[in-house]
Amino acid sequence: MSTCATVSQDLDEPVSATAATAQTWLLLEQSGPWGARALTSSHLDPALGRALEAAADGTGVRIALIRRPGRHADFGTAQLRRVYAAHTVPGRVWLHGAITTDPRQLLNLDFAALGRGDANSFDTVLRGRPHTGDPLALVCTNGKRDRCCALLGRPLAAELAASGTTGVWEVTHLGGHRFSPTVLVLPYGYAYGRAAAHAVKDVLHGVQEGRIVMAGCRGRSAWERPGQAAELAVRRATGEHAADVLSVVRTDGDAPRWEVTVAHSDGRHWRVVVAQGASQPPRPESCGTSVLGTPGRMEVVELRQLAATALAS
Repeated sequence: MSTCATVSQDLDEPVSATAATAQTWLLLEQSGPWGARALTSSHLDPALGRALEAAADGTGVRIALIRRPGRHADFGTAQLRRVYAAHTVPGRVWLHGAITTDPRQLLNLDFAALGRGDANSFDTVLRGRPHTGDPLALVCTNGKRDRCCALLGRPLAAELAASGTTGVWEVTHLGGHRFSPTVLVLPYGYAYGRAAAHAVKDVLHGVQEGRIVMAGCRGRSAWERPGQAAELAVRRATGEHAADVLSVVRTDGDAPRWEVTVAHSDGRHWRVVVAQGASQPPRPESCGTSVLGTPGRMEVVELRQLAATALAS
């Protein structure tokens, strides 16, 4: 039986504009097995998991569990746990890290402020500090959510770790199982699909230089999917690879058609028309379901640079 990732690749389904949406990522180290809904089905106290989900709801913060790559990730509950928070909106990008012995401390965070890009509560509550090491590469490996993530993601995470690539973690959920193995790179928040080890290394090297690799890029998590499509389209059209120079400043319309304005830090602007289509033929969008669906896809139907007079009007 074909997996959802095999079917998607055979159909050459585009990965562009399929990244999970989050302005801020909050990552908690949790070893051991993960269920399909990992915050409430892992070795983490499920009551704490539910409280964290409620605290983050509607704030722009997405919470995920992470663990070190390894064939046997269940070493019991670690006394010291890594915690990371990353804000991914251009112009305000940061990645901070901390260590906690009590994950209940996370409930004292100001989630609304974190979603807006304010790291003060993270640094105050958890004694967090700016992360000065290599960028983080989060590889989705949660086979309880979708078997493709385990079959394809875990070997990728293990290969990267064995090769000496630092900053590699397994993560519970990045969305888009059919694009496995999927990877999120922080601090900028760009996601990648159908990733191979050599490609991830190229991406991480680019991030260290402040440069975005376009091959396999699913989009920047700071934007909703029409914005992801528009920003990537501008990058392709202009050859712009600098990491933090493009912003989605306006989105007009609603499904199935949007007009998105993308701005460059040098003052240039583009109007991008994005239409929602459907990937055919119908098939299960995940190995975890037998329901047939037609995954939505974002298609750029028009892109034009705006003159200064148009911006003033």
